[in-house]
Amino acid sequence: MSARYFDALESRPPEQRERELLARLPAQVAHARARCPGFARILAAVEPHAVTSRAALAQLPVTRKSALIELQRADPPFAGLVAHPPGALRRVFASPGPIYDPEGHGPDWWRFARALFAAGFRKGELLHNGFAYHFTPAGAMIDSGAAALGCAVFPGGVGQTEAQARAIADLRPAGYAGTPSFLKLIHEKGRELGLDLGCLGKALVSGEALPPALRAELAGFGTAVLQCYGSADLGLIAYESEARDGMILDEHVILEIVRPGTGDPLPEGEVGEVVVTSFNPDYPLIRFATGDLSAILPGISPCGRTNQRIRGWLGRADQTTKVRGMFVHPAQVADIVKRHPEIVRARLVVDNPGGQDGMTLLCVLAGAGDGALAAAIAQSIQAVCKLRGELSFVEAAALPNDGKVIEDRRKLG
Repeated sequence: MSARYFDALESRPPEQRERELLARLPAQVAHARARCPGFARILAAVEPHAVTSRAALAQLPVTRKSALIELQRADPPFAGLVAHPPGALRRVFASPGPIYDPEGHGPDWWRFARALFAAGFRKGELLHNGFAYHFTPAGAMIDSGAAALGCAVFPGGVGQTEAQARAIADLRPAGYAGTPSFLKLIHEKGRELGLDLGCLGKALVSGEALPPALRAELAGFGTAVLQCYGSADLGLIAYESEARDGMILDEHVILEIVRPGTGDPLPEGEVGEVVVTSFNPDYPLIRFATGDLSAILPGISPCGRTNQRIRGWLGRADQTTKVRGMFVHPAQVADIVKRHPEIVRARLVVDNPGGQDGMTLLCVLAGAGDGALAAAIAQSIQAVCKLRGELSFVEAAALPNDGKVIEDRRKLG
């Protein structure tokens, strides 16, 4: 740990980091196949020693978070994706669904110390932890990261706003971790009660969006807020630094942005679904699709950390909707696009003019469209979705770079 960075990994030359991460891939794929029956099935056709590049990684199957509920029901408790039985773990959590998540042994298992350090927390400080400690792992994520950093923790959890405000006024913690909206409630309660909460000079927040207005409002209370992005399955994925210019990837994951509904990587700057490969030996998630949308930012952070950056959370990738009693999935839109190489980008718009559901595929073409191509695409819509759909050729500017594959414009009220 230096005064500036959590460790030397953060300032590695990007080429060195890429080389070292890719060198770890074959062993992790082999480990997942050998120790996890679920991955033995998913990766049965994969030769681990050949997975040494991003192109090779992109050929591996994607495992979607949205599928975990059914996978775990079919093969309880962890769908065969965890390397140990429940009794050999440190803790087991339940996220909404339910989805059961493991925590293994070892310091900072979720890797949150790095994000806390970037937010300004240092050894010897007291941290007020406003994340839940029961059922879900958020409280434990921060707790273990703070312990690895050498910080003491007040386990506030959620609720009891007045009691939390009074504890902060009495104990004078250096900062807060939790959701930004709960931090606002605590500050407001402290002001209402005439308590001095000025000790909260910094905060690491997650779990919900942090709009600029809310960040500014919290700064008005004297708390400089940075955010991080993680999940109960993967731990820390990315975090903000003092530069506040995108979120920097954790040093122990490989992140891809893929076209929603597929495993196809998108170029830098394009909005798509976040897919992460983790090097956690206990829960070796390979190409795990989070269901979240983001995009990779060009260049490196002004703070000097050299890892890739993402724009942060930009919405949900699972845009499945129901049209006239039939589910329509992003993967079906991707299938239609693959059948017609003339299509550069497409979006299925669902609407209900006159109260009748209808859908139109908006297509950006590489060249000019004609009647024959329109008829062929319309036929593909019918074949893939089992529903009739309209077709419209549009200019590229008509489809924003927001990751949407299906846009539901129906007025339901």
